[in-house]
Amino acid sequence: MTAKLTPLTPNDVAARLSDGGAVLIDIREPDEFARAHVKGALSRPLSAPGALPTGRDVIFTCRSGMRTDANGERLAARVAGEAFVLQGGLDGWIRAGLPVVQDRKAPLEMMRQVQIGAGLLVLLGVLLGLLVHPGFLGVAAFVGAGLATAGFTGFCGMARLLAFAPWNRRAA
Repeated sequence: MTAKLTPLTPNDVAARLSDGGAVLIDIREPDEFARAHVKGALSRPLSAPGALPTGRDVIFTCRSGMRTDANGERLAARVAGEAFVLQGGLDGWIRAGLPVVQDRKAPLEMMRQVQIGAGLLVLLGVLLGLLVHPGFLGVAAFVGAGLATAGFTGFCGMARLLAFAPWNRRAA
């Protein structure tokens, strides 16, 4: 039998958390978790899963629920009993009007920074290619090649560069 996650509404999850019968496991990356998360949730990113608590129901969540659904079998297999998923993820929790711990001073998630940077570079390359010289279309091609390489290999050069940006450095 294949293990799977049982969906719970945000209000059901809030009730289980408040009575202490459950623990919420956030599978997003640490930079995503730092920006916003459900109070009391534990950060256990998919990229570096840690030990899961025992003796309570385990409920998994991510931003929208898509990442948790895509990894549902693998996550459920890590739990001895029944495993659960927060329907709609953190976004669903927020839509239900439930409280969230937010740190607006934390940098945007790295992947969002990459998406913004890549999108702006492609747009700039295309505009300069149309308005100034066709050679600038090479900027868009270079960024596209970088994104394809990141997808195939898991190495994202732009993310590595952005990690050195002043807003991504931890304060001393």
